[in-house]
Amino acid sequence: MRLIKSFATVGGATIASRFLGFFREILIAGLIGAGPVADAFYAAFRFPNLFRRLFAEGAFNTAFIPLFAKELEEGGKQAAENFAKQVFSVLFILLLILTALAELFMPFLVEWVIAPKFGAGSDKMLLTIELSRLMFPYLLCMSLVAMISGILNAFRHYFIAAFVPVLLNIIMIGVLLTCTYLETGNTAFTGRLMAWGVFVAGFAQLFMVYHALLKTGFALRLTPPKITPSVKRLLILALPAALAGGVTQINLLVGQIIASGQEGAISYLQYADRIYQLPLGVIGIAIGVVLLPELTRDLKSGKAERAVMTQNQSLEFASLLTLPCAAALIVIPTLVTTVLFERGAFDSAATKGVSLALSAFAFGLPAFVLIKVLSPGFFAREDTKTPMVYAIINAIVNIILSVILFSHFNHVGIAIATSLSAWLNVVLLYNGLKRKNYWSLTSKTILRLFMMLLSSTLMGLALYFLLTLLSSTNLYQHSIGQAFCLFFMVFSGAVIYFTLCWLTKAINFDHIATMMNHKKTQDDSGI
Repeated sequence: MRLIKSFATVGGATIASRFLGFFREILIAGLIGAGPVADAFYAAFRFPNLFRRLFAEGAFNTAFIPLFAKELEEGGKQAAENFAKQVFSVLFILLLILTALAELFMPFLVEWVIAPKFGAGSDKMLLTIELSRLMFPYLLCMSLVAMISGILNAFRHYFIAAFVPVLLNIIMIGVLLTCTYLETGNTAFTGRLMAWGVFVAGFAQLFMVYHALLKTGFALRLTPPKITPSVKRLLILALPAALAGGVTQINLLVGQIIASGQEGAISYLQYADRIYQLPLGVIGIAIGVVLLPELTRDLKSGKAERAVMTQNQSLEFASLLTLPCAAALIVIPTLVTTVLFERGAFDSAATKGVSLALSAFAFGLPAFVLIKVLSPGFFAREDTKTPMVYAIINAIVNIILSVILFSHFNHVGIAIATSLSAWLNVVLLYNGLKRKNYWSLTSKTILRLFMMLLSSTLMGLALYFLLTLLSSTNLYQHSIGQAFCLFFMVFSGAVIYFTLCWLTKAINFDHIATMMNHKKTQDDSGI
């Protein structure tokens, strides 16, 4: 019960952020479409996001939390607080140096790493350099936010850490609405204002989580940085954790570099990424945030069997919601893209480009979520090297596939490569967990997963026939009618899927109701 409630808490906050993010992307699509300014903005924003995932969320939410929990368990709150202060100070200095170097060498980074095919000296390249410099300090803020959020999560204060991304979307929406009101028609001006919005949002998010931490009575202040044995251990764990936890972002950056040779490709991939990030964020991030501290707690207290059960529950919960989302996005990507984005500067050609990429990303959606379920099985045991090796293999395969498939399918080939390499990572992680006796699937979980897959497939077929029927009606020819059709198909798909899950016993609804009513803290039968 506690695990599901924690998932619901983080997932609920993430839903609010993702829906606001959708509204933000709808405004961006209407104002600047999928043209050169959109390419420049998304290319510039990808870079601080990559480092944030690698050195903040990837490294510190996987290497920091187990060590912090160990300090808390063995030395109490004061020892944990001292450890956190040491890490905070070292992290701040490192980030400050990294930010200063990036600002200084940004032209080189953009021309050789971020978007090498934009063309040296072109207006698009110069705008990307300018926007990158404006947004890179976001890395410093969000890395500190990630660390503080890890402390809050360790104390089971999940909501604020999950809710803080809402601030970015609120500020960005405010900027975009202002641009809509001004009606300047200058897309480059809009891009610059959006970059300033990201800059301000970073400091606002940092203030929010720091204030929440102070309310818990946990003091976190800068001290003279020292590489103590505990900090040294963290740094040793952090590098492989950064590579393992940020492999998806590395793959997306590789895709961006390759896609910079096709006009509009970066924007197509970004808009498609935004759509499938809704289920990935709500499900994957919720599980990733909650599962690691829960597994760490179980293992530190000697409850190895409960740790196995916790991971099986997480796998079932993730698959229950992810598989139908993937099936729906594979079947109706064009309708989804049209309803969400096709207006203003976003034309039918952009819709086609985004929907093709979306269907390819949707194939990998379950894998993206499963990586977040499987990786904590290593990280909770302070094993960051094994998933790092898998991440390196994953990245190499992704680069090879991206280069090959891009030459045949343009930007869609990059999305296909990202999905295929994600599934490879899932296979490697599962085999690694099984080989090291960290975790194994129960026969009941395997049966439920098969039934969920069957139910999702049948739901996808039903949606395909329903789309065929609706597309031939007059209702489908107008924007409001298309929105109604999308809502109707989503509702119908949910009814069909959960009915099939009930008939196939993929999930036990009676058991869930009992859990919710009696607030049980343990469940030996999964979801």
